[in-house]
Amino acid sequence: MKRKVAFHTLGCKLNFAETSTIARTFPGEKFERVSPDSHADVYVINTCTVTDAADRKCRQAVRKFIHRNPDAFIAVVGCYAQLRQEEAASIEGVDLVLGTYEKFDVAKYIDSVQKRTAPEIHSCESVDTDGFMSSWSAGDRTRSFLKVQDGCDYHCSYCTVPLARGKSRNPLIGEIVAEAEKIVESGVREIVLTGVNVGDFGKSTGETLIQLLERLVRVSGLQRLRLSSIEPNLITDPVIDLIASEKVLLPHIHMPLQSGNDKILGLMRRRYRREVFHDRVMKIRERIPEAGIGADVIVGFPGETEEDHADTFGFLESLPLSYLHVFAFSPRPGTPAAELPGPVSKHDKERRSRQLIRLSESRRMQFLRSASGQVHEVLFEQRGQDGMVAGLTGNYIRVLTPWIKGLPGSVRPVRLTTVRDDASMNGELTETPVQ
Repeated sequence: MKRKVAFHTLGCKLNFAETSTIARTFPGEKFERVSPDSHADVYVINTCTVTDAADRKCRQAVRKFIHRNPDAFIAVVGCYAQLRQEEAASIEGVDLVLGTYEKFDVAKYIDSVQKRTAPEIHSCESVDTDGFMSSWSAGDRTRSFLKVQDGCDYHCSYCTVPLARGKSRNPLIGEIVAEAEKIVESGVREIVLTGVNVGDFGKSTGETLIQLLERLVRVSGLQRLRLSSIEPNLITDPVIDLIASEKVLLPHIHMPLQSGNDKILGLMRRRYRREVFHDRVMKIRERIPEAGIGADVIVGFPGETEEDHADTFGFLESLPLSYLHVFAFSPRPGTPAAELPGPVSKHDKERRSRQLIRLSESRRMQFLRSASGQVHEVLFEQRGQDGMVAGLTGNYIRVLTPWIKGLPGSVRPVRLTTVRDDASMNGELTETPVQ
């Protein structure tokens, strides 16, 4: 009898790609993959440890799965398991803890789905390695996340990722192109390039991101190619120009700003100052007027005064951004930022976060309203509620239209009409070609 296995992913799009790869290692003759919302014999939790919230979500997930099936075998894998292995093993109900690289062998460690009397821990002592595990998501949607880079050499003062994933590295362009061709052959319409620091691509192979993009846009049958996130100091003019000129490359660029105050950027050990970010945003808006431009912002970093926060807010308010992702700072053990003086109170973090979230909501609504009446190609993904089907434009606007048989999985021109309360848009199918 087949055992039911479920996978639960926390964190970034890179983790989603890796979870899908892990799932494919489970032999089909022994295991049946099911939703993490259902009763399963085995639950695999691929973790993140960027914030304390990510750690907390792992513990919550374990409790939820054990409540659903007290006899379930629980494997905690990934970044949290790498950096906090004893802490992960101490969560009641956990049977197996695997670090950054061992996680790809989780199926091999599960020789039985019987609960352990004590959790097993397998985690490499060092992650400074040249190894690279190719990963891509499949089977869940019409988009696929393709891992093209891993690790990071930046060592920002607040970040644990270099500790969890090691130095920056990537496969050869030819290997990535071969993976992309397989993905397209499987029926996927859009590939999203993921990594810890995608803009750093080529550092370990003597290649460049622009060379990779120029090869990928020529993959036969690939309709859409999207960058997941890129550092502002690494999105060069040639990359922006290529996005502007190549239809396959989607006009959606997400850049982590983290702070709009140069003093705080220095304390964060970021490799740019705000003028660089300003220059990149304006260059993108000039070359790609319809682009969706997003940014990450951390509030309440140690030493951030009210004046520093106001400086960040004013800077963001002056930029033609489409949305923000706002995070309250949480100190991570083992990072320099955890030892910095001048902690910001929880109350002030929450207040500052709300202020930036309101700005984000305002900018998103402006961005959506500006798109009203435009025709965009939409990749429809799944049937929604109330007889609607949802999809995404190239510049990352969620669009809903009435469901029609055969619409999910297709790319169709849609005229955007009205803005919905959930920050999506209504749309109408049209024969009008996209300009």
